[in-house]
Amino acid sequence: MADIPVFDTSNFTVGEEFLKKVEKPWGYELIFTPPNMPFTGKILHINAGKRLSLQIHDKKEECYYLFNGRCSLVLENNTGELEKIELKPGIGYKVLVGQRHRHWAITDCDVFEVSTPEIGTTYRLEDDYKRPDETEQMRKEERK
Repeated sequence: MADIPVFDTSNFTVGEEFLKKVEKPWGYELIFTPPNMPFTGKILHINAGKRLSLQIHDKKEECYYLFNGRCSLVLENNTGELEKIELKPGIGYKVLVGQRHRHWAITDCDVFEVSTPEIGTTYRLEDDYKRPDETEQMRKEERK
């Protein structure tokens, strides 16, 4: 049997709860990971017919999982063209740094998102709600 390292248990907690709801013009986000974690987990609730901005991230990578409802994902392929696919339940999807993407709800839907930390800038190339690019500082203000 391998020697198990000794861990610092001073920060261990049991049953610590965390949830932050962030209202969006297309629905809302439920962020279920504390901000000091090395990853971010959230649920995107997107109202039928609404879409997120066509965007790219300069530092963030994301993975998605359709939990319920129907949702399309517009995603840039390896030749620079945008393709629209319908997310399938039970399948994971990824978006890499610099890859254009956009969610578009066919029905009310919930999409799980796991990503690198909420760092860098989200560049909004098109936005139905005329919002500016989102910086780290803007995210901190929005999520207080």
